[in-house]
Amino acid sequence: MSYTNPPTVPRKSHTFDDYTLSEIRRAATTGIYDIRGAGAKRKVPHFDDLLFLGASMSRYPLEGYRERCDTDVVLGSRHAKKPLHLKIPITIAGMSFGSLSANAKEALGRGATIAGTSTTTGDGGMSPEERGQSQTLVYQYLPSRYGMNPEDLLKADAIEIVIGQGAKPGGGGMLLGQKITDRVAAMRTLPKGIDQRSASRHPDWTGPDDLEIKILELREITDWQKPIFIKVGGARPYYDVALAVKSGADVIVVDGMQGGTAATQEVFIENVGMPTLACIRPAVQALQDLGMHRKVQLIISGGIRNGGDVAKALALGADAVSIGTAALVALGDNDPIHEAEYEKLGTTAGAYDDWHEGKDPAGITTQDPELMARLDPVLAGRRLANYLKVMTLEAQTIARACGHNHLHNLEPEDLCALTVEAAAMARVPLAGTDWIPGRDRL
Repeated sequence: MSYTNPPTVPRKSHTFDDYTLSEIRRAATTGIYDIRGAGAKRKVPHFDDLLFLGASMSRYPLEGYRERCDTDVVLGSRHAKKPLHLKIPITIAGMSFGSLSANAKEALGRGATIAGTSTTTGDGGMSPEERGQSQTLVYQYLPSRYGMNPEDLLKADAIEIVIGQGAKPGGGGMLLGQKITDRVAAMRTLPKGIDQRSASRHPDWTGPDDLEIKILELREITDWQKPIFIKVGGARPYYDVALAVKSGADVIVVDGMQGGTAATQEVFIENVGMPTLACIRPAVQALQDLGMHRKVQLIISGGIRNGGDVAKALALGADAVSIGTAALVALGDNDPIHEAEYEKLGTTAGAYDDWHEGKDPAGITTQDPELMARLDPVLAGRRLANYLKVMTLEAQTIARACGHNHLHNLEPEDLCALTVEAAAMARVPLAGTDWIPGRDRL
């Protein structure tokens, strides 16, 4: 009797998966690195790894919609004469006109205004559509100074000095030539059709002592009326937050690696920075050590998707959150109704991230007039407002279940973690235990 060895089932490498193999082939063919938008796509510990401990016997829950659970937040109360009073603790992150279409920027302003919150300009200046439809608008002051206009600075309700962002801490911005139209070029004082690569650091200061001088300069320009935000990419949150406090910031924005970008190197997005979850507690600790927690407000951004994420960020000590990618999805980004056109671009709905090419079928990350016209800013603004409303209701539902009458009363004791990694990052107990990994060394 003869025997035939059965064939071994082919097994693909976890290290060299299909995407990695395709990227090696692309790099070998083109000789250039890959550029894309959005944030990190790799799996990292996130808010899904935390659970709330709803009230039972040891805590007393609030009754449904009959007992109040307030959601308001004040940002910038440390020094500014006119801090921001927002109805909800969910803001819209900075995204530039140039990266986004004028209709998209207008829609963000409309949606934020309906919801009673703020939106933010981004690199390249302030567009009339955005200012006209935004009740509360934060003006970003970036290393590039593209579009920087003192008159627009005075029109803003707050100023955000951008030192870094989560998708690329230590890296500058990109806006490639195909999106530099006549209007964008005029606003940024750039040649039409030429790639714009922003500096990775501000040209007129090199450290916290210089930053303190810059903040004082901005306060004098605005007569101490407007809050000064400082935004940092999540890399060394304890020290960055402490130095931002020392420099005189009213509000600090910490952006984790799930935060998006208009365009940067894929290797940067996936390999630089820290998960948002890992950034919150060190940032809060810095504020607490300086006696400034709740006096200097902390905004957390990077991968916020729903009311559960909002509630968890606030429970860990944030005063508010900021959304970017999720806001674009609410407007219509990556919608399956455009699937046929996404396929023509070599991708699929839910994975489209070549925002730098300016071919977005949804009319959001483009400057093409025909594509831009597809986005109705009034309808898209209503969609965003609906989304913000749902996120707020979800966060309120959780807070009531934990016995709190304000979202800011949520606390770490309301949480447990499903994994050792999340427990260590969030500094809350592993579910079913009282063990917080690393607590003895904190």
